[in-house]
Amino acid sequence: MQKIISHLWFDKEAKEAAEFYVSIFPDSKITNLTQIKDTPSGDCDIVSFDVLGTPFQSISAGPYFKLNPSISLMVNFDPSKDPDAIKHIDEAWEKLSEGGKVLMPLDAYPFSKRYSWIQDRFGLSWQLILTDPNGEERPRIIPSLLFVGEVCGKAEEASDFYLSIFKDSKRGIIARYPAGMEPDKEGSLMFTDFKLSSQWLVAMDSAQKHEFAFNEAFSFIVPCDTQEEIDYYWEKLSAVPESEQCGWLKDKYGVSWQIVPTMMNEVMASGDKDKIGRMTQAFLKMKKFDIATLKKACE
Repeated sequence: MQKIISHLWFDKEAKEAAEFYVSIFPDSKITNLTQIKDTPSGDCDIVSFDVLGTPFQSISAGPYFKLNPSISLMVNFDPSKDPDAIKHIDEAWEKLSEGGKVLMPLDAYPFSKRYSWIQDRFGLSWQLILTDPNGEERPRIIPSLLFVGEVCGKAEEASDFYLSIFKDSKRGIIARYPAGMEPDKEGSLMFTDFKLSSQWLVAMDSAQKHEFAFNEAFSFIVPCDTQEEIDYYWEKLSAVPESEQCGWLKDKYGVSWQIVPTMMNEVMASGDKDKIGRMTQAFLKMKKFDIATLKKACE
């Protein structure tokens, strides 16, 4: 099982956005749709879906957080595996750009013969890249964290921190800014990728002026089988007490995480409305989740 799952927050568009994303990419589908009732945000749709075989979850929970380019999805198109990779980049770009915003034009760059950074009409950002077939193999889709503003220059420190927490983790590529690329500081992190359990992530520094920062709209779910696991990740990651609520926390770099028992997803997928309702009312009172209390509520 994948240890980390990307989670997207929408106002009312979680189902619409998920349907849009799975229509663009192969090996993509909606796997579950559940509604939880009587939350502080009202009735909320929770959608589980796969994009390129990678699981995601989204929620419609009100206009409190907006997606921005601080976390984007890097999609790798490998010409050694797909002879029509350039065509497929262009097709994905056409669909994602409709009603969206181009952050970097679809073009050739020193690091790739075909690349674009685009924000779709729902606010989610994508990096579409033609990869080097001679490089080490990577997943088709990788979340990418951009460290800007107050956390600019901390991408390497943050990735080291995450690597120290998750088991079966390793560093991949690392590339630093050379001299002459001001305002980016020489030696700061231009790019690195790293694997936490089975999930690859990317981290980059940028000293350019950006009007965004990490927020709760894009978070990472860590499914846990035991209370010991929940306690471990909560203690390691939580750094902002006022952000602790319903399994959510924020780390010292501003990235949001959800430390969630696997039994919750099992209950959500069961479709048992009474059980889901009892569990929802129980977890709404919690900061860190307590598995025993949740199980008792379900029973």
